[in-house]
Amino acid sequence: QVQLVESGGGLVQTGGSLGLSCAASGSIFRIYVMGWYRQAPGKQRELVATITSRGSTNYADSVKGRFTISRDNTKNTVYLQMNSLEPEDTAVYYCYAQATTTPMPSPYAYWGQGTQVTVSS
Repeated sequence: QVQLVESGGGLVQTGGSLGLSCAASGSIFRIYVMGWYRQAPGKQRELVATITSRGSTNYADSVKGRFTISRDNTKNTVYLQMNSLEPEDTAVYYCYAQATTTPMPSPYAYWGQGTQVTVSS
């Protein structure tokens, strides 16, 4: 099993910044993709950003230029730096990891329990 523990988040004013981090632990053999998704009240969970083990990144159009995802493979940790936050960024942010616990190349999707980000106008 793989556990994802998020930290960061909280309340910030419009235009402010916040940082999230997520550490993976457990019986990890390999982590492929790590990333962040978010879910606002009454909406579906949506992609925010992902990063591969080699550092290739992918961002939702709504956060490009404002959010930066990074990763420390030695610590099995992914980060999300969020700048120029807007009320529309208010959501529960979930950490995601595509990982294996054995040498077999069959990755499984793991999720953190989520952390609240609230941007006040």
